[in-house]
Amino acid sequence: MPTFTHTSDYPQDRATVFGWHERPGAFTRLSNPGQVTSLGRPSTGLAVGSRQRFRVGMPSPAGPVGPTWVAEHTAYDPGASFEDVMVEGPLRAWRHRHTFSDLPGGGTRIVDDVDYALPRGVPGALAGTVEARLRAMFGYRERQLRGDLALHAALPATPKVIAVSGASGLVGRQLVALLGGGGNDVRRLVRGAPSGGACAADEIAWDPTVLDGSGMAVEALRDVDVVIHLGGEPIGRRFTAAHRARVFDSRVRSTGVLAAALAALAGDGRERTLVVASASGFYGADRGDEVLAESAASGADFLALVCREWEAAAAPARDAGVRVVHVRTGIVQSAGGGQLALQLPIFAAGLGGRLGDGRQWLSWITVDDLAGLYAHVALTPGLAGPVNAAAPHPVRGAEYAATLARVLRRPAVLPVPAFGPSLLLGREGARELALASQRLDVTRAGQWGYAFRHPTLEVGLRHVLSLPG
Repeated sequence: MPTFTHTSDYPQDRATVFGWHERPGAFTRLSNPGQVTSLGRPSTGLAVGSRQRFRVGMPSPAGPVGPTWVAEHTAYDPGASFEDVMVEGPLRAWRHRHTFSDLPGGGTRIVDDVDYALPRGVPGALAGTVEARLRAMFGYRERQLRGDLALHAALPATPKVIAVSGASGLVGRQLVALLGGGGNDVRRLVRGAPSGGACAADEIAWDPTVLDGSGMAVEALRDVDVVIHLGGEPIGRRFTAAHRARVFDSRVRSTGVLAAALAALAGDGRERTLVVASASGFYGADRGDEVLAESAASGADFLALVCREWEAAAAPARDAGVRVVHVRTGIVQSAGGGQLALQLPIFAAGLGGRLGDGRQWLSWITVDDLAGLYAHVALTPGLAGPVNAAAPHPVRGAEYAATLARVLRRPAVLPVPAFGPSLLLGREGARELALASQRLDVTRAGQWGYAFRHPTLEVGLRHVLSLPG
């Protein structure tokens, strides 16, 4: 069988690096969400006999399309190595050994050795393609681990108890895994009791639609230090009256439920934080070339109204002394979902191009930087109020299309006329989503110490698509 080897070095000590791999969420953080979807948590971590089920394949708007893979851990030497083999999957054989050693002068070296065999009947000439995909996969894993370890080293070392709503979403999955990798006790807010009955130890039941005090058992948050609220009705649909009402109510009402619960706990001596998602839509659909800092006025359209009321709904917690942060998010870049996953098949086929005239400003952010920024604001004492969440270098729509085509090595010569998005989203939805123009200033995030992993679009796209630089 051929063997693939990847060697990577990290400045942190071996106990820190190996310990990160033992924590919940390591598999999620090391797997590109556009290529791998976990089908459950590892049964018993890295212990011998533990199994992890996941789906591997190509990106699609609904997640990777491809076969199921089951990996089983067959060797585990704490602090030194672990090993897994494929017991179900698309290859004839796969064995992956992870070996950790100390570097002279400090730091850690990881050597990943993969023995694999292609399915019977597959030409051996495809081995080069497999090697290229392995290089891309392990390059992604190295960047993820390096970035996560650096983030955790820069944040307070004392673990926190953190509750997260929307934990199963595109951003929530990465954020929960990232926070868990830092040693925090992460609990998922789930609607009512899970299908299996009572909540698991890391779950908190709630009803985000009920404002009379019964939607959230206050005592369930008694030992929670931070609540991060990501939940809400997906926006990217036709802007009918019913859809607009669901978008508004799901954000404003649920934030009110959490704010009231945290306010009821005020005065018990525990310092608490509420971090609530918001959006660049706060500033309105089109502000021209204006650079929008957090102090800029809100817009006058529907999504601006949603964001204003969304942020205002946290007032009970803020008034009770809870530290409250609003994360005004730009366009999230991930191969696992959202705008990029929708555009990938079109651009990969050579049929992509700019939307409208291409002059609109697109304030973008990779899913890993967004998860990192959420973790940073959640765990940074003193930071409160709105924070713009976008990369430091926004681009115009035409530049975005050209950059995506370039990293995919495809042309971008078929512009989409402005009426195109209107067919799917309606005129209002197209104006406020697909054709929106907001040029966010992210100075505040940097002043509070956040270091962006992917400051430029090409670097960000190559990372989230696992493409070589």
